[in-house]
Amino acid sequence: DRKAGDEILAGLALSPGVRNAILYGRGGKLLAVYRRAGAPQLEAAAPPLLAAHERSSLNFVEVYEPALANGAAAGAVMIRATLAPLYQRLITYAGFTLAVALCSFALAWLMVTRLRHAVRQAETHLHNLAHVDAVTTLPNRNQFNDRLAFALERADRLGTGVGLLLLDLDNFKLVNDTLGHNAGDALLKLVAQRLSSNLRASDVIFRIGGDEFVVIVEQDGAAFELDSVARNILAALGAPFKLDSHELHVSASIGVSRYPLDARDAQTLTRSADTAMYQAKNKGKNGFAIFLPEMDLRAQKRLSMEANLRKALHNGALYLHYQPQIDVRSGCISGVEVLARWTCPELGDVSPVDFIPVAEESGVIVPLGHWVLDTACRQAASWHAAGLLGSIERVAVNLSAVQARHSALLGDIEAILAHTGLPAGLLELEITEGVLMDNVHANLALLQRFKDAGIHLSIDDFGTGYSSMAYLRRFPIDQIKIDRSFVHDVPGDGEPIVTAIIAMAHSLHLSVVAEGVETAEQVAFLRQAGCDIMQGYYFARPMAAEQLTELLRERRQWHAPHASRCA
Repeated sequence: DRKAGDEILAGLALSPGVRNAILYGRGGKLLAVYRRAGAPQLEAAAPPLLAAHERSSLNFVEVYEPALANGAAAGAVMIRATLAPLYQRLITYAGFTLAVALCSFALAWLMVTRLRHAVRQAETHLHNLAHVDAVTTLPNRNQFNDRLAFALERADRLGTGVGLLLLDLDNFKLVNDTLGHNAGDALLKLVAQRLSSNLRASDVIFRIGGDEFVVIVEQDGAAFELDSVARNILAALGAPFKLDSHELHVSASIGVSRYPLDARDAQTLTRSADTAMYQAKNKGKNGFAIFLPEMDLRAQKRLSMEANLRKALHNGALYLHYQPQIDVRSGCISGVEVLARWTCPELGDVSPVDFIPVAEESGVIVPLGHWVLDTACRQAASWHAAGLLGSIERVAVNLSAVQARHSALLGDIEAILAHTGLPAGLLELEITEGVLMDNVHANLALLQRFKDAGIHLSIDDFGTGYSSMAYLRRFPIDQIKIDRSFVHDVPGDGEPIVTAIIAMAHSLHLSVVAEGVETAEQVAFLRQAGCDIMQGYYFARPMAAEQLTELLRERRQWHAPHASRCA
């Protein structure tokens, strides 16, 4: 009790609000009297004894009747039986605090560990994003740049060479447009797997974007047969790819460049392979071309032509010519073919044979084709409104492969017909046999939509695309145009081919146009063979709208055995 009393007195000394205190022990024994300096002197009186049941669980005993000091109530008195429980609680608290601290440390360690794991996962993910193609899981362009730099450095050190094969899948956009981008991605995965499995272990393939892949071939010994690698790639792609219920045929155009023969740095080496790849495409696709210095000049000319073509289209510098098509029996104009023309201030008169492929490769063909359709329909509607079309049944406009694959094509044509007022039956679309056979099922659906809209359809350059008779019967077409190369060989080796095409077309109830007619002998043969319509320089060259307007006003008629005056 004495020790406890000393502790309590020490505590009271630290409590400035307590001026006087009387401390009792067990049984009400007076232990001590506390008086703060300046406080009045108290005379202690013993408090009443408390029953055991009045003790609290904390071993504090509250005196319900106030203590008396100097005959007056001095306030409540608390009596602690012992301070041992306090020490016990302090120890318990300290233990609890330590346990909490240990748990907190363990939790913090766990959180830090998880955070580090998450950071490592994020770093791995970011590395993959930066270096691995998400679709094919092949190394991507960033990794290609790093690997090529390493390969060139190694070649310099060892005195060897490096080959680059840049390949672009032919007509891949058609898969995306017809089957969707998910199917396109699935096909890219299959292509990547097949190419990877058909390359040597030392050759590395990368996907550098879109439908473009590139292979780095490091010279191993004296042999450096890049053409053999290119042929192996083309052969690997030769077998069809099975995608769900579809069987897809994929080809590629490959450009090959060599270090240090064709370039002294990575950028030039890549550009040279790209130039060679376009050369392979221009040669007919599904092949490869090895870079030659003169290709650079052609590439520069192509870039210049593309820039000037875009400028001409924007500035309205392109114009149309119209070539009459002559009905064999009546000698009257039964149709006209629309032909785009371009005179460039820098390049002079540029042939469509030159600028149309550039327009297709660069994507300019879509706005260019829209302009041709719109301008031709406006002009034809003007002739129609003036009553000048007469015997003319159709105005023919060529569609390129890129236009035919454009998803908005039919909607654009219907909008043009609506705002120009030209009846759909007066418009004829010419699509080459090669374009039709490129994706038969998709093109069957496209042609049927044109047919349902009332538009006439013609197969251009017939005889050059190896079309199947079975497919030809299914195409909803109205007419075929015999390719000029066969007409050119008349009279001569072309006669049996032309005769067979005319007979076949008539058996399918199709009319036949022979283009490229230039001589009287050709006219006589075609008339005898039963050809329906002829077109060529023998009758008229392509001409401006104003010149054709004069011909239409004259009701010009070419000599024909069953002729009557043109309407």
